[in-house]
Parts: sequence; C-alpha cells; structure tokens
Amino acid sequence: MTALTKTPADETLRERFRWAVADCWTIVLRGLTHYIRQPSNIAWQLGFPIVSVLLFGYVFGSAMSVPGGGDYREFLMPGMFGMTMAMGFMNTSYVVVYDSTRGVTDRFRSMPMAPSAVVTGRGVGDLIAATVDLTVLALTALAIGWRSSGGVLGTLAAFGLLLLLRFSLIWLGVLLGLLVPNEEAAGSLFALAFPFAMISSAFVAPSLMPDWLGTIAMWNPVSATVTASRELFGNPAAVGDTWVEQNALLMAVIWPIVLTAIFLPLAVRRYQHLSR
Repeated sequence: MTALTKTPADETLRERFRWAVADCWTIVLRGLTHYIRQPSNIAWQLGFPIVSVLLFGYVFGSAMSVPGGGDYREFLMPGMFGMTMAMGFMNTSYVVVYDSTRGVTDRFRSMPMAPSAVVTGRGVGDLIAATVDLTVLALTALAIGWRSSGGVLGTLAAFGLLLLLRFSLIWLGVLLGLLVPNEEAAGSLFALAFPFAMISSAFVAPSLMPDWLGTIAMWNPVSATVTASRELFGNPAAVGDTWVEQNALLMAVIWPIVLTAIFLPLAVRRYQHLSR
C-alpha cells in the first residue's frame, strides 16, 4: 500500500487559504465595528426606504392599482425590499472611497495580508449589514400590515434572492469606490442608483409603463428579483406575458451570477493595480 503524503505545495495552498480567510474576517470585524459605533449611518440608510413605504403606501397607495387585482401595499413591500438592496451599492462605494482617500487602503496594501482580503472583507461585511437593514425593513412592513403567505421556505427563499442581488451589487460598489476620486463623487452615484432601482417593477408593473420604458423595466435585474420575491411571498405579482416576466425566478438567479462574474474580477483587479 502507498501512503498518501502532503506535498509542500499542498501545505502552502492550505496556509494561504487560511490566512486569506483570517484576513478577510479581520476586515469584516473592522467594518462591523464602525457600523455599530455609528448608528446614525443605519438610520440614514433605512430612512429613505421607510419614508418611501409611508409615502407610497399611505399617500399614493389609494390611487395605485395592481394589474390583476390585489392590495397595493402587499404589492409594494417586496418592491421596497428590492429597491433597498439595489441602492445599497452606494453605501459600499462611499465607504471604499472614504478609506481610499484617507490612506487606509494603501496601508492595507503595505501590510502582509492576503491581497483579496480588503475586497472580500468589504463584501462579507456589507452583506451582513444588508441583512440587518432587510430585517429592520421587514419588521416595518409587518407593522403596517404586510404579510407573507408563501410559507416558511418560500419566505426564506425570497429574502435569500434579495440578499443575492445585494451581494452581486456589492462588487459594483467596490469597483466604483475604487474608481471615483473623492467622497463628493461617490455621493453623486445617487444619480445612477435612483433610476436603476426606480425603472423597475418595484412600484409599478411594467405593463402600465410606455412600451419602451416597460421593456427596460422588465429586463432590469431589480425587476426579476422583486417579481420572484413577490411570487415566493405569495403577494400580488402582476406578472406579464413576456418571457422574462414568466421566468422571473430563473432570472433572479442568473442576473446576480452574471453581475458577480463581471464586477468581482474587475474590483479585485482594480484594487491590485492601485497607484501603479
């Protein structure tokens, strides 16, 4: 019998992986510490969606109609969840450019740590923060009467799709944060995030929009996640007869995979080439 032995290459690979995970977790803890110590940031991030819930649910809600029938507030809440997850990449960009302009990123790059740790640590930390945001928003929705009738598994799957969308857009936020020159420029990304989240099925069914705008909304990754989550929650979905709307659950998985495959390598590459 031949005994299996570990080669030095195997040991080196395992050691590199262990340190990459440890360094990533260090960055995650740093981000969460800042998050906890600055609760005003949490209030700011959740303020806009909560105000939007009250505005659209109570001020405009009586004038809104859902194609095929159904309560508009039940139609609205999955859209608010999706909008919050979609617009979260602005917060990622702001934190990344904040660290970059103050030399924190350069300090990380000069330290003996895994090159991927800063990017992956930011991604994991932001996903944890997004989970907290989504939980608070869901509690707000329950307080105004929203309910999920999709069962435990359907409800968990819907929240999973929402977090999957947020995860894929984290890498867009990291990339933009490494590209923009300062915090003022990062703040202007609202002009990009707002139409991205709004021209979707979050608030209004695409069938009620002009044809050209409805087509854009139907193919928006936010629409796929919102429509799929509505179906899983058992809320009114107002699904049209186009292929992309009929296969919203499939597209809610494909879009995040495509976005991650595009922006994650670009973010890592940009980080590795800073100041070169």
